[in-house]
Amino acid sequence: MQDLHLLGDRFRPLTLAGERILPVISPLVSLLPEGGLRRGSVIAVGGSGATSLALALLAGVSQSGSWTVAVGVPALGLAAAAELGVDLERLVLVDIPPPAQWAAVVAALADAFDAVLVRPTHRVRPGDARRLVARVRERGGVLCQLPAPSATWPDVPDLTLTVASAAWRGVAPGETGGAGRLRSRRVTVEATGRRGAAQPRRVDLWLPGSDGCVTLANPAVTSRREPSSSSAPAAMEEAG
Repeated sequence: MQDLHLLGDRFRPLTLAGERILPVISPLVSLLPEGGLRRGSVIAVGGSGATSLALALLAGVSQSGSWTVAVGVPALGLAAAAELGVDLERLVLVDIPPPAQWAAVVAALADAFDAVLVRPTHRVRPGDARRLVARVRERGGVLCQLPAPSATWPDVPDLTLTVASAAWRGVAPGETGGAGRLRSRRVTVEATGRRGAAQPRRVDLWLPGSDGCVTLANPAVTSRREPSSSSAPAAMEEAG
């Protein structure tokens, strides 16, 4: 823990009063009520492809010069993160903390980094969750939660981004369903939340595109329409 506090002293963000929003890459702007990540907010990312979507969120933050950290995501692929736009020189990876120290470790990192990506390994106690969220709001950072089968988070996030549907494409034009060498994935991402984020939003993305980058699938059709009730097609989660 002493090492984490030293890390916090080294990388602690200096936030000006007017810097209320952390930037995101342009394909994600229309998903967010204020066109970026509000400092002091908690965001949950879910669905097949959640890790890639979370990395895409971190991309704009790191490109703007802010520090980011991923806690307890040991399979995170650095090559994939770089292709999605994450500045690896602004990304720190922290191993899975022991359950008894998890909340303290994440809180210490929230002191040091503008954006903290976490995948809990256990049920987070309500008291720990409240203190952690309070720390994030006080420091003006962003806490991004990845889903975990054996873990639960007691509080409702400010914003939830869900990969509602996804379909991979193979090496040849028009190939779908995993034919050939997988090279691109088209996803529909839906955003719901509280207060200013209460109105549902949706965007279709290539996550990733054939070049590994994130781009809009329908550049002229980004909307705030109601989420579709249709079932999502089969999809493959990214490695890492």
